[in-house]
Amino acid sequence: MADRTPITKIEAIKMLRTDKNSGKLGIVYLNIGLFFIILGLVMYIPAIVDAAQDNPDWQVFAICASLSIVVGGLLFLANQARYTSLTIKQGFLITASTWLAVPLMGAIPFVFSGLNLSYTDAVFEAMSGVTTTGSTVITGLDGLPPGILLWRSLLQWLGGVGIIAMGVAIMPLLQIGGMQLFRVEAFDVRENFIPRSTKLALSLSLLYAGLTLICAVVLWLAGMNAFEAACHAFTTLSTGGFSTSDASVGHFDSALIEFIISFFMVVGSLPFILYLRMLSGKSVRLFTDVQVKGFLILLMIIIIPLSIWLYMSSDHGLFNSIRYTTFNVISVITGTGYASTDYTAWGNLSILVFFIIMFIGGCSGSTSCGIKIFRFQIVLRTLVSHLKKYMFPNGVFIPRYSGQTIPENVTSSVYAFMFLFAGSLAFLTLALTMVGIDFQTAISGAGTALSNVGPGVGDIIGPAGNFKTLPDSAKWILTFAMLLGRLEIFSILVLFSPVFWRQ
Repeated sequence: MADRTPITKIEAIKMLRTDKNSGKLGIVYLNIGLFFIILGLVMYIPAIVDAAQDNPDWQVFAICASLSIVVGGLLFLANQARYTSLTIKQGFLITASTWLAVPLMGAIPFVFSGLNLSYTDAVFEAMSGVTTTGSTVITGLDGLPPGILLWRSLLQWLGGVGIIAMGVAIMPLLQIGGMQLFRVEAFDVRENFIPRSTKLALSLSLLYAGLTLICAVVLWLAGMNAFEAACHAFTTLSTGGFSTSDASVGHFDSALIEFIISFFMVVGSLPFILYLRMLSGKSVRLFTDVQVKGFLILLMIIIIPLSIWLYMSSDHGLFNSIRYTTFNVISVITGTGYASTDYTAWGNLSILVFFIIMFIGGCSGSTSCGIKIFRFQIVLRTLVSHLKKYMFPNGVFIPRYSGQTIPENVTSSVYAFMFLFAGSLAFLTLALTMVGIDFQTAISGAGTALSNVGPGVGDIIGPAGNFKTLPDSAKWILTFAMLLGRLEIFSILVLFSPVFWRQ
């Protein structure tokens, strides 16, 4: 179980102190170089697949892969050093620069492939992939060569494992939005941080790969061909949502496939660190964890009444009402963004419900996105505590989470995050309306990008729509919004502070 001991003021001061490498960006460039090398190696996979299918795009992938490896290798070799500790400033810079650099490099194959996308559309698609958002500007997916489809899926898969590692190791270190509540035991910025984080990231990656393989095999047995099963496994565990068809998972029209994907979307939305602890033999009861229990209960609270409402207001029948509601609610609330049907056609109630749940997200330390369950739990518990104090002024009511007192710095961080999330949503919606987008599309587009969900609501960017028709200015705004949401807002906004650069 994670150590939830609050960080003292003395520890915070020590964490903010810089070491002999603090004024240098070597570790930042080294990290970018390492990710470019990994990206290049993975890029050879669609090159091989296209070459096997005699598709000329294999040359594009091969050249782009080589470019990524060369650039990454030069950055890595030029900044080699023995790093064991990490400063707060370096942590922020590594997080922001990596998640910006990887999509910029990953977009290049989209530009020079047979798709002939503009760089704006290519960056939008790559950012949507790496941040596991799932919004797309590409149409005609059913007729695309396999290399492009596989590359989209691999981008989301890489983004998913990066999100897990970031949520377990980096975000608690940076104390973003209450994430310090989930600091891994004996895991901080002092000596041996880098070796420990590397070991943890490797363990998480192996677990993630194993679950992906299981998902792919099960989907193949359920009726998908091997290629479709692999692509959907990559984008299911990552809660990304890129599919191989314009009709998304609805293309297969299979209740079995939808229930399998629903199960693995939930698996991807639970804390991966708990899986590791269970595999290591430690006494951890997954379904009694506060976050997990809250998330599963919330799913039931939404799915059951919405299924009943759909059954009573349509001719889908009871089984299909449960089937469609379960799949699409899980897809949206986890931020995956698959669709098995156009749920916005169910009526105004469904539009309202799906718009609200797109902001919720899954558990901390998972591949899911959004605000996260634990923040809602902390807000609810502190509000209940305050209400009790008003009702019983002489009573002592201390909000607790998972049996522990909620530290004041955690509470303030959570409220600050919620405020910034709402403010960012309002600002992005205003920016989109200023470039000519109607209000419904603007607010749902801002919401789905900030929450990294994928489809919005409405005819243009709803589950049956596409982001291709939006103007380039809107696509750049949404690209920024996807990055902002994926990095929990603070990681980006802090870079605009002069105080940050004076440290």
